[in-house]
Amino acid sequence: MVRELLEKARELSIYTAYNTNVDAIVYLNDEIIQKLIAEFGAEAVRRRMDEYPREINEPLDFVARLVHALKTGKPMAVPLVNEELQPWFDSHFNYDVERMGGQAGIIANLLANLDFREVLVYTPHLAKRQAEMFVKKPNLFYPVVEDGKLLLKHPWEAYRENDPVKVNRIFEFRAGTTFRLGSETITVPFSGRFIVSARFESIRIYTEPALKPFLPEIGQRIDGAILSGYQGIKLRYSDGKDANYYLREAKKDILLLKREKDVKVHLEFASIQNRELRKKVIYNLFPLVDSVGMDEAEIAYVLSALGYDKLADRIFTYNRIEDTVLGGKILIDEMNLELLQIHTIYYIMYIAHADNPLSEAELRNSLELATTLAASRASLGDVTSPDQISVGMSVPYNERGEYVKLRFEEAKRKQRSREYKLVIIPTRLVPKPVSTVGLGDTISTGAFTSYLAMLKEKGAL
Repeated sequence: MVRELLEKARELSIYTAYNTNVDAIVYLNDEIIQKLIAEFGAEAVRRRMDEYPREINEPLDFVARLVHALKTGKPMAVPLVNEELQPWFDSHFNYDVERMGGQAGIIANLLANLDFREVLVYTPHLAKRQAEMFVKKPNLFYPVVEDGKLLLKHPWEAYRENDPVKVNRIFEFRAGTTFRLGSETITVPFSGRFIVSARFESIRIYTEPALKPFLPEIGQRIDGAILSGYQGIKLRYSDGKDANYYLREAKKDILLLKREKDVKVHLEFASIQNRELRKKVIYNLFPLVDSVGMDEAEIAYVLSALGYDKLADRIFTYNRIEDTVLGGKILIDEMNLELLQIHTIYYIMYIAHADNPLSEAELRNSLELATTLAASRASLGDVTSPDQISVGMSVPYNERGEYVKLRFEEAKRKQRSREYKLVIIPTRLVPKPVSTVGLGDTISTGAFTSYLAMLKEKGAL
C-alpha cells in the first residue's frame, strides 16, 4: 500500500520555500561534552541551565542549553543571535559533515530524489555554496525572472555571487552517552539533536519583488506548496523593517499562489522561542493555509500563544495523548485548518474535521507512508531514490505502539469527537539512526504529498 501511494504522490508538482542553509554537523561524544563543561565549570553551567537562556549570546548560554537537551533527550533548536560567536564555534568543533539544511532545502532534495514530477524550490538567498547542496536532478527547478519572464533553472545555474550563506550548527547526540556534571552523572535517554540556528540580520524570509508578480503563474503549475522558515523572522531590524512587514509580505505570497486556483498550502511550523513573534506567525498565517505540521513541543507553544496555558503546560509536563488530541481540536477549530499533523518520537497524528474528503483509513495510509519514509531516512541518513522506501518498510513499529493505540482510543471515548476525524499510528523507530536531521520534515512531506495524491484521485484537488 505504501509503495503504491508513493507512486501516486510522485505524479505531483510541488513548490517549497523559503529557508535553506548549510548544516554543519558534529557527532557528540562524552569527551567533547566533558571538555565543554570543564571550560566553564559545572557550577556555572548548572546556574545558567536554571536561567534557561532563550537565545545564545555567549558560549555559556550554548553549553547550558546543550546539557539541558542531553539530560532530557529532547531535540531542541536555540537561536544564535550574536554573529561574533561564529569563530568560537569554528575553533571548538571539527564539523563531521556539511550538507543541505533548512526545511525548504531538505524537502526540495527529498522530493527531487523521490522523482516527483516537478519540484520548484525558492529561497531568497542562493550563494554558490548553498546552490551546490541541491541534488543535481532534472526535475528540480529554481524560479528566476529574466527579461520580464519567468524561467525555471536548476539551482546550480541560478546562484548569485554575493548572497549571504546561513550556517546552522547541529549537534547530534546518541542515547546512552554518559558524562558528569559536577557530582551528577547524566546518561542521555534518547537520540536526538541540538540545533544552534543562525538568526542574523543579513538572512531574511521573503520573495524578491521581481518574482512576486509570477507567484500566481507558479500556483497554476503546482498541486501543492510547502512553506517554512518563518521562525527566522526577527521582531525588528536595524533598517526599520519589522516582523509585521515580513508577515504582511508572507500573507501576500500565499494569496498570490492561490489566486488562479485553490492550490493546497502546507505550513511546516518550527519552534519560535519569542512568544510575541509566535503569536504573530500563528494569527497571520495559520488562517490562510490548509495544513500545518508540527511536533508535540510546538503544539504546546502554539496553544500557549493562543491563551491555553494550562493545557500547554500539561503537554509539556506529561506529554499525554489525550491532551494533544484536545489541543489539536482547539487548533483546527480556532484557525479553521483543513488538516493538522502532529509528529512525535512514538506516534504521528492527523486531526481533521468530519467533512474531510478522505476517510480515516485513507488518512491512516498517508501517515503510514510518512513514518516509513522517515524510517528509511533514519536508517540510511538520506533517501536518494523511491526504491529506498523498502528500507523503511522493514523497520518495526516502536515498542510503545500498542500503548499509543490504547491511550488514543481512550482519549476518543472521553472526548467529543464526532465532529472530527482523528487518526494515529505508531512510528517506525530506528534504534540507532544514522542521522535524525530532517526526520520531521520528511514525515510532513510524506504526509502532505500523499494526502494531496489521494485528494486528486477523488477529484477533490
